[in-house]
Amino acid sequence: MSTAVGLLALVGGIALVVLAADVLVDGLLAVGRRLGVAPFVLTVALSGFETENLAAGVATNAKGLPGAAAGTFLGGVTFLALGVAGMGGLISPMRLELPSRFAAWTALAPVPLLAFGLDGRISRLEGGLLVLWFVLSMLGAARAGRKLLAGEDDGGRTRHAYARLVGGLAVLTGGGWLLGEGLRTVVRHLGISQTLLGNTALAASVEAEELARVAVPAHRGRPELALGNIAGTIIHFAALNAGVIALVKPLVLDHDTTRFYLPVAAASPAVFASLLLVRRQLGRAEGAALIALYGGYLAVAIALSR
Repeated sequence: MSTAVGLLALVGGIALVVLAADVLVDGLLAVGRRLGVAPFVLTVALSGFETENLAAGVATNAKGLPGAAAGTFLGGVTFLALGVAGMGGLISPMRLELPSRFAAWTALAPVPLLAFGLDGRISRLEGGLLVLWFVLSMLGAARAGRKLLAGEDDGGRTRHAYARLVGGLAVLTGGGWLLGEGLRTVVRHLGISQTLLGNTALAASVEAEELARVAVPAHRGRPELALGNIAGTIIHFAALNAGVIALVKPLVLDHDTTRFYLPVAAASPAVFASLLLVRRQLGRAEGAALIALYGGYLAVAIALSR
């Protein structure tokens, strides 16, 4: 794919994910009304199940690029907690009192990954334990936030609820793949290391559609869906994706990963959750602070690669 085609794919992917995010929100709300389940719980459960991210991690690790593979979930967690949350606050400020137990589950999600990865290797056994931790974390997070706006009825329609939900997810996945391919093509000519690429450009390209998943529901007055999407995806990446990648092939982590990318990925969700607990909002000031932190992360990552 040439650079020009990559740019076209990038623009087309952005258009698709914004359209799909709107359909997905409609589907979540409609299915929630039909099942009597808070859309927040559905968002937490479904948001992070992203085959493109998991496939990218498994494939790059199998091809002997463990630094890039680890970057798909480590860089993804950091990008979500700092970059996506920060940009979401800048684009569409939101106010929400997050349940403290839900915030705790979000902050603790990467802790086992940190413990297993500090020695430079995640074995198949540790991968299996991470998958079990994912199940526990998802159940805990869903229970902690199940009453968040659960009684709210916005009078919306429920016709074709499941079709809108599945259709939104499908188009969002396709748009995310197109966006990711475009961005990867554009950055491929920069000649950066696989670890830096995995934790920055690859993670951001695969997860760029997350911004639409956050900004669209926040703009429509559903901040719990926006924040639930971030938290749910963090739990998926830090536990399920990391675990599955290691189950397929044990993951070896290099020095930069264990000393920088891994600790930052473990700390970022705690920063995100603590900010929401203290401020009870994600406004432009909070968004700017998170963006500044992500900018500092990028600066250090580039410096390490040199």
